[in-house]
Amino acid sequence: MGIAGAAVGLWLTGLRQRARVVVPFSAGVLLGVAVFGLVPELAGEIGWLTSLLLFGAGYGALLLVNRYVYRVCPTCSHDHDHNSCSTELHGFAAPLIAAAAVHSFLDGWSIATVELSVPLGLRVAVPLAIALHKVPEGLALGGILRASVRSRGAAAGWAIVAEGATLIGGAVGLLAGPHLGSQWITYPVGIAAGWLFYLGYHAVHEETKRRGAGAAGTAALAGIAGAAVILRGVEAWVR
Repeated sequence: MGIAGAAVGLWLTGLRQRARVVVPFSAGVLLGVAVFGLVPELAGEIGWLTSLLLFGAGYGALLLVNRYVYRVCPTCSHDHDHNSCSTELHGFAAPLIAAAAVHSFLDGWSIATVELSVPLGLRVAVPLAIALHKVPEGLALGGILRASVRSRGAAAGWAIVAEGATLIGGAVGLLAGPHLGSQWITYPVGIAAGWLFYLGYHAVHEETKRRGAGAAGTAALAGIAGAAVILRGVEAWVR
């Protein structure tokens, strides 16, 4: 489902008349996944205070890395020459792939551990919810990756790597889940949520400078709303 969503995101970037709105829309979806998907899920497990602290830690860590270690978002710099970039979102690929892969790995782990220990209803509902939330997640990943790397093939390959980590997480979860459980995964998920929010926000910021606040903001809000409806709707349905 995640790879299919990424394929749709990549396909949309190839349609010239729609390509201008795909990046801010995908960034909005990424923001929606973080705010309406990951954070409420974490809050239900470990409480709002801890969830927000983890979210802030993830956002702050990427902010510090961007400033002092590696330019995650060099295009956000005032002195950056946008015309010299070979990609619209130069610098976004590495942290986006890392965050998506961590999130996907933990999704797979969650499915595996749920299958081992909880009632039948949850054993059906949790994988279904994760599968459906992969659609907006994959759409955001495909759209932003295409704007972050030079070729469509490279974007597709990295999307498969990032989403394919779900299968690795599932396999590891089946082996180690009975010994470690699933409670610990909330902490890296909280940090990954902060990463994804950082990347989504700065993608919208960059597109605002390129396209204007009206066009970029409208597309981003549509993405946020779409992700919110899907994620909250899925949660209400599986319950």
